[in-house]
Amino acid sequence: IIRKALHRLGFRFRLHNKILPGKPDIVMKKHQTIIFCHGCFWHQHKNCSRATFPKSNVIYWKNKLKRNVQRFNEVKTDLSNLKWKVHVIWECETKDLELLSLKLLKIIN
Repeated sequence: IIRKALHRLGFRFRLHNKILPGKPDIVMKKHQTIIFCHGCFWHQHKNCSRATFPKSNVIYWKNKLKRNVQRFNEVKTDLSNLKWKVHVIWECETKDLELLSLKLLKIIN
C-alpha cells in the first residue's frame, strides 16, 4: 500500500537496501529519505491497540519486542549519522490511502 501510494504521487524509490544499516524498507536517495514500514505489534507502536503483549510466555515476548525497539533506535541513529532522514509508517496508518498519501507528501517535502 505504501509503495502504491508513492508511485501514485510520482516518487521513485528502492526497496530493502542491504548496504544501509537496518536494511530499510524504502530508500529515496534523491530526497535523502528512508521509510520503514513497521508492524504495530512487532515494533510496539505506542498507544496502538495492536501493540499488546501475548498472554502466554510474557517474559519472552516482552524481552523480544523490547529488543526490536532498541535495535531500531540504534539503526535510526546510524542512518541519521549518515545524513539520512528516517521516518516510520505504522501498519495502522496504512488503512486510509488518502491520509497515508498526505503523510508521505509531508515526510518527503
